[in-house]
Amino acid sequence: MSALTTTPDGFLLDGAPLRIISGALHYFRVHPDHWPDRLRKARLMGLNTVETYIPWNLHQPEPGTLVLDGLLDLPRFLRLAATEGLHVLLRPGPYICAEWDGGGLPHWLTADPDIRLRSSDPRFTDAVDRYLDLLLPPLLPHMAASGGPVIAVQVENEYGAYGDDTAYLKHLEAALRTRGVEELLFTCDQADPEHLAKGSLPGVLATGTFGSRIDRSLERLREHQPQGPLMCSEFWIGWFDHWGGPHHGRDAADAAADLDRLLSAGASVNIYMFHGGTNFGFTNGANHHHTYAPTVTSYDYDAPLTEHGDPGPKYHAFREVIARHAPVPDEPVPVPARKLPPTTVELTHRRPLLTSVPAKAVPAPADPLSADALGRRAGYVLYRTTLPAEGPGLLHFTGGVGDRAQLFVDGAPVGVLERERQEETLPVRVPRAGAELHVLVENMGRVNYGPRIGTPKGLLGPVTFDGTPLHGWDCHPLPLDVPPPRPFAPDPTPLSAEPAFHHGTFEVGTPADTFLSLPGWTKGQAWINGFHLGRYWNRGPQRTLYVPAPVLRPGTNDLVLLELHATTATRAHLTDAPDLGPAAH
Repeated sequence: MSALTTTPDGFLLDGAPLRIISGALHYFRVHPDHWPDRLRKARLMGLNTVETYIPWNLHQPEPGTLVLDGLLDLPRFLRLAATEGLHVLLRPGPYICAEWDGGGLPHWLTADPDIRLRSSDPRFTDAVDRYLDLLLPPLLPHMAASGGPVIAVQVENEYGAYGDDTAYLKHLEAALRTRGVEELLFTCDQADPEHLAKGSLPGVLATGTFGSRIDRSLERLREHQPQGPLMCSEFWIGWFDHWGGPHHGRDAADAAADLDRLLSAGASVNIYMFHGGTNFGFTNGANHHHTYAPTVTSYDYDAPLTEHGDPGPKYHAFREVIARHAPVPDEPVPVPARKLPPTTVELTHRRPLLTSVPAKAVPAPADPLSADALGRRAGYVLYRTTLPAEGPGLLHFTGGVGDRAQLFVDGAPVGVLERERQEETLPVRVPRAGAELHVLVENMGRVNYGPRIGTPKGLLGPVTFDGTPLHGWDCHPLPLDVPPPRPFAPDPTPLSAEPAFHHGTFEVGTPADTFLSLPGWTKGQAWINGFHLGRYWNRGPQRTLYVPAPVLRPGTNDLVLLELHATTATRAHLTDAPDLGPAAH
């Protein structure tokens, strides 16, 4: 039996002093075939521990289910960490933030408008309990008490920034203990006296999250907790990006100097992120402070190990710092992995979206149904109705759209509305009474932080044309986790003025990492061999999508794009370097 315990100023593991030097590595943001490589590179940088969240919404897509395979095979990830000789800090939430869709809370739970999220509301805690009943049994063999790598487990996540329901935190503590978790429990909060007071529990180690002002942050943590280890459970060494914003970076020397200050003070640390990875598919979150701001597909985070697993400037700088305070392996430092030679892909076939939607729809005799009412966590919803009169008029969407709507009258595009711009009204000209109105609504990512978690998606209320209510909607949920089956038709013209799937093939000799570049394309989704790479958008800052080598195969490979706007492009490019936009420090 291994046990992590605390002293007045540090940790003991099996009675021997342990300084935790950890790095965040989210298994669900990394292709499973790359887990061994990323874990080895964590150890070679000098880390003795890795930390990961657990995303409730993916592991339990529906009540009563539990998914533990592929990208979500957490037991395998824990076994690989143990094989590499790494300890693990486990952060099961239930809320994780993480710039992850909905902060990890399931859409089927947040769709209840009356539920009090992250509170002792029995409707919330009962759902958490049922989830833990399923999640924890397969994880218990990997806990330190059973000889596994997990030495500590987090209770909630930065709760002091959200609420002050101590009964809720106590419920979570008891939920973990009564289900067999014997390991050290900890909370984490921003190093602010109010946050620490509201987010911590007696008898549970309080840790801090901060990226600078090291001495002051540790001082505040010590003021809150006079005895026990000092630990920065999220040492922010980079940041995440929003569509339309800058690509964030942090100078490696500056971050390394602060890491040195932390370790020189005797503190333990979890570097956030050691390796950021990718928001594959529809998994990115969003912020909504003053306006809605969705997170990009890349979660590179300007981390020591880049999104594609190569050591960056911080990797070498941090390794030098860690070597001053702890042993680092006497092994060669990793070098960049081989990349696929530049390749051009001709997209020769097309399938229009509006005309290829299955005929079966969910009828809404009065107002349109939201995506949440239709049971959709992510993806798109296509709405269809008819317009009562011809001529110019104003379409008004009560409550706006969630999050971006493209409008078509008799198949012709007439405009776009965006939640980001708080748009609710669009002037249109209707060619005839009874003209078809299509509204394609894209979920750009669920809010992951603050009081707006659970904000619904799709059309959010009644729709009128010049004050006349539009009723009789057909609602088509379009999950698009995988592209539609082929064959697509040969593309008769280079110009597509409507949303359409585009398909092409390319040849690969030996698979290697590559980056999908889409000059001339506007906005949409990309799949290679059925693997959902994620969202692209020429708004930037991200200009390429990471393609992990295991997604490719020797011989012929398939690329499918869902392009939502007009494009004259007929090609895509696989390049040997990423383009995440110019760094803004």
